This record gives sequence, C-alpha cells and structure tokens, in this order.
Amino acid sequence: MVQIKTKTDRADEIVRKHTVGSIFVGLVPVPWVDLVVLSGIQIDMLRGLADLYDIDFSQHRGKSLIAALLGGCAPVSFSGNVFSWVKTIPVYGQLTGMASMSVFGGASTYAVGKVFIQHFESGGTFLTFDPKKVADYYAQQFELGMAKVKKYGLGIKP
Repeated sequence: MVQIKTKTDRADEIVRKHTVGSIFVGLVPVPWVDLVVLSGIQIDMLRGLADLYDIDFSQHRGKSLIAALLGGCAPVSFSGNVFSWVKTIPVYGQLTGMASMSVFGGASTYAVGKVFIQHFESGGTFLTFDPKKVADYYAQQFELGMAKVKKYGLGIKP
C-alpha cells in the first residue's frame, strides 16, 4: 500500500533531517565552530521549508529571523554559547560541552523548524513573520525537542 505524504509530512521530514544534523554538529570539539555550522544547518532547513511552501527565500532575512527568534528566548539562545564555551575546558569540558551542545542544537533546530512550519501552514511568509508572537510556541517546541533528543540518546530518531 502506497502512502501519500502530505506537505506537513514532508516539512516534518525536512525538520527531522536537519535536527539530526544539528545533533551531530554539537559533537564538533572546536568551540564556536559548532555555532557557525548550526546556523548554516538552520538556514538550509528554512530554505527547504520555503521551497516546499513556495515562499521566496532570502538567506539574509532567514538569518535575521532566526536571530530574532532565538534572541526573544534569551536564556535558551544564551545556553548555546555557554555550551560551546565549555568546550574550551580540556577533557571534562569538551565532553560535557559536546553532549550539551548536541542536545541544545537538536532541540533548537527542531523548535525553529516547527515554528516556521506552523507559520507557513497558516499562510505566513518571511515578511509577515513576527518572532514575538511565536516566542511561547518556540519555547514549547524547544522543550519538546529537548525531550525527543534526550529520549533517543542524542537523537538518531528525533
């Protein structure tokens, strides 16, 4: 029996793929490189979602919106910097930072993806996106993403 995938199913696949990539990026032992690569993965995810929903994509606008979304959740976004910084401490810090950054990166990517899926599904575009209006939903999805990533032992199947 052939199962037809809906647009939402395909969007969830895009988010899942990028979430897993983000988890593995956290394992990079070099501080701050992980944050740069994580940002690239999230931008690529937005590009994929925009293509799926037939929405004009601007890399600059995408970066700005992700930064505004994460900035609106300051404790959450700040923790990524802390986890990356912890990697500068030899051995223990590197191991702790890698594990923590993997969970943070996966959960953050998951939440960003879910927020944009909801926004695009409701007819929104990058121009109509208001990070303040979705801050609570982002926080909720971040917590859900954390649980999923932890449940699957750093998230092979988030």
